[in-house]
Amino acid sequence: MQFSKILGLPHIKQHLTASADMGRVPHAQLFVGPEGCGTLPMAIAYAQYLLCGNGGGTNEGGDSACNTKCNHLTHPDLHFAFPVSSSGSVKKHPVSDHFLEQWREFVKEQPYGNLFDWYRAIGIEKKQGQIGVDEAHDIVRKLSLKAYEGGYKIMIIWMAERMNSSASNKLLKLIEEPPAKTVLIMIAEDEEQLLPTLRSRCQVLHFPPLPETVIVEGLVEKGASREEAVQIAQEANGNFNRAQDLMLQDSEDLVFEQWFVQWTRTAFKAKGNKSAVHELILWSEEVAKTGRETQKKFLSYCISLIRQAMLLNYQAPELVYIKMRQPDFKLEKFAPFVHENNVLPMVAELENARYHVMRNGNSRIIFTDLSIKLTRLLHTRAA
Repeated sequence: MQFSKILGLPHIKQHLTASADMGRVPHAQLFVGPEGCGTLPMAIAYAQYLLCGNGGGTNEGGDSACNTKCNHLTHPDLHFAFPVSSSGSVKKHPVSDHFLEQWREFVKEQPYGNLFDWYRAIGIEKKQGQIGVDEAHDIVRKLSLKAYEGGYKIMIIWMAERMNSSASNKLLKLIEEPPAKTVLIMIAEDEEQLLPTLRSRCQVLHFPPLPETVIVEGLVEKGASREEAVQIAQEANGNFNRAQDLMLQDSEDLVFEQWFVQWTRTAFKAKGNKSAVHELILWSEEVAKTGRETQKKFLSYCISLIRQAMLLNYQAPELVYIKMRQPDFKLEKFAPFVHENNVLPMVAELENARYHVMRNGNSRIIFTDLSIKLTRLLHTRAA
């Protein structure tokens, strides 16, 4: 992975390469950043820089054979761990090694991809993957061996917040007493979900969302017109993965928008209307049939849309980045129903529903309950 192919983030590139050139390489690092900001490609490029002894802030020159192996993610001293679950091909005790071929293809095709994209790539989009204790055993075993090529051994743990407590505790001793020339790079979107004892032992590096100008240039390189790229970059809100999905019209937001419009319209007319309540129950059953990752992403989308509607209602259109694609639904007309008397309870109920979905609650009950509460909240009068 070339640093030049990573969008933006010049200060982070300079920091990582300069610290490597000076030999100041922390053995445990935590890269924290929102989806689509480039934490994974940066971690891979940094690992290549260390493994191949590259210099000058680039991954060109140096050991060409080593660089080739890193570019194909086949270097014997570069290891990966990521959330997995049992699938059609792996029935018991799934670990990352079972999915390495799919992982290499995924990183090649979608280096800015999110967790749902990965689950879809390995056919577990209706399950919740995790990094379990079997994976932690594998990580400890791999890093306890000598380096194949005599240099660093590097383990990249993607979406580290998906580690369960048993796996986290297993890694604590490794981080406290690391083998020589071992580097552990954990990547997370939400560092608060990590075990505090694990987080406190890592050097944390925060990644910001990508600027609109950087996303525009990235989309133009991929074939978008500059006018289209500017429009998409504003809507992407610093997330290059979302920007690519919008450009290809493959974003799950398009489906989420349809669900949201149907949901809010039905909820609004459900007060005192038995047939509309029945429609809400049918809608809840339909959403409950999807995977939990899809449900969580939909609830996050709803929270974003509610916040955007509130901004419109309070005369701050310059802060609104979401563009509605349903021709018969205008966010400006929905905005007056989101105000100071119901916005906080609405967001609280959505976050509460997301929490229960994450904890494997009954999706049908969760969404039915949420729909009935939404009916009441939409009819709350403004002050």
